[in-house]
Amino acid sequence: MSLRSHLTVLETSASLYSSLPAFRLPQVDAESGQVTQWRPVTYNQFQSDVELFARYWAQTLKTDGIPRRSVVGLWLSGMTYNDVLHIYGMSRAGYVPQLFSLRLPNPTVIFELLCEAGAKALVYDTSFASILSNSPVPTHLALAMDKMDGLDPLPEMPLYRGDQLVFVMHTSGSTSGSPKLVPCNATWLDAIVNKACQIGRPRDTTRQDVCVWMGSMCHIAQQCTLLGSLQHGSCTIQPTKIVFSPEELMDMIVRCHMNRLNQFAGFLASNIRVSRQNPKLLTFLQSLDEISYSGLPLPEDDEAWAYSQGLRLKNVFGSTECGPMLLSIGGKGRNARLLRPLEGVSYGFSPIDPPTPSESAYQSTGRMLELVIFSESRDCPALHMRRADGHFHTGDLFQEVSPGHYISRGRNDDWIKSDNGLRCDTKSIEENVRKTCAHLVEECIVVGSGRSSPTLFVEAASDIDHNKLKKEIIRRTRLFHSRRYLHERITSPDFVIVVPSKSLPRTATKGNIRRKTIFIAFHRIILPHYLLRPCY
Repeated sequence: MSLRSHLTVLETSASLYSSLPAFRLPQVDAESGQVTQWRPVTYNQFQSDVELFARYWAQTLKTDGIPRRSVVGLWLSGMTYNDVLHIYGMSRAGYVPQLFSLRLPNPTVIFELLCEAGAKALVYDTSFASILSNSPVPTHLALAMDKMDGLDPLPEMPLYRGDQLVFVMHTSGSTSGSPKLVPCNATWLDAIVNKACQIGRPRDTTRQDVCVWMGSMCHIAQQCTLLGSLQHGSCTIQPTKIVFSPEELMDMIVRCHMNRLNQFAGFLASNIRVSRQNPKLLTFLQSLDEISYSGLPLPEDDEAWAYSQGLRLKNVFGSTECGPMLLSIGGKGRNARLLRPLEGVSYGFSPIDPPTPSESAYQSTGRMLELVIFSESRDCPALHMRRADGHFHTGDLFQEVSPGHYISRGRNDDWIKSDNGLRCDTKSIEENVRKTCAHLVEECIVVGSGRSSPTLFVEAASDIDHNKLKKEIIRRTRLFHSRRYLHERITSPDFVIVVPSKSLPRTATKGNIRRKTIFIAFHRIILPHYLLRPCY
């Protein structure tokens, strides 16, 4: 069976939709900072540009003596058309991109991950030019298109089979000071293409769908979003920044005819809240065919209000390891937010506690079920990521409210997700604080689900001045946080909150500090801090 990939999708779409715009790129006035026009790039031009970049990388890496099928690191923002060309062009040249985003800015960690993946070279964004002197592999600047000339002919199209490596991605959260490798083979990618096709299916096939960039192409969410768009001949708008303003959102709807909004839940929630006070924005949101979000559930109040106003919400539940897995029903009514698995997969929902003898199949709707990706499912991750039973246990918990329909109930571990859908390992932060600040802190816990930064709560072990304690904690944990993603770091005293001894809420049975209870109880205190910190 022929396996599909991002390259075969582009080849087919460039043939079917050659003259349609695949992208619209912002042209910004240098003085005013306003978008003067959204320049179209057709499918035919997109394919030609990818082939130009493929010729460049084939020639450049051949000169370095790096054979095809080698892993090559790409350390890019993933937010621009030029970044897409580097990623697709590197694949088209016959190499395996290992993708890093700007959210992992520590070169030492990048070098370690390159070595772990056996990478032979690194392509880097210009912002990292000054810190790559000790790279273990040859480095190359990610050039703009106008710098590429005098190139060799286009190499033959790479054909992927079965377990051949196509991409190396990374978990969005760090464990033990470093993200984990997520190798992606050809079978896995073929399954992702199938699922992305379902996610990107237009409501109205008589016109071209137009959506907006969701996040970095170096992470799975935007990779899948683009794959879905390309298969249906849709157009993707590159915004001026990923947290675009309500004004830019409305401009994209007016001038680019955008009819699908794709955002991480934290960013969408902000737009929903603005629309409560801005009837014009609400009208624009109501005009959209679909408003797709992922990464986190929407806050219940924002979700309920959005549905009451007729916004066509769709929740895409996924992960780096598996891509999109579940999709909400959508439409109107109380069942609109219920999730169900995508077509063509083999999943199970396993009780985390054994059922009692009196429970029938759908009687115990309060029972927690863990989502499990069975080994026969083509999107099941690499063998080393699976359990002893051969299946991949996601750690994501659900309740089945009706046969085959589920509500997410968070994770069965110590991870939280930031506002852009990326994960943060709270337990490792807490353990580092306990280790480095043992005589200063009685107990600590990290919260911040749906925020741009985690916040550390500590119970002081003495009468030390709280401001001095915050600064000392930041000083002692600085090295630990320097190795972490930006969305996982606590580097400012503003994100350390000191409370009296034994004042944090605990469970009655085991005395564990309750993360969610703390977040709810203190959200009015920590919210102003989050607003001070920019995020991608």
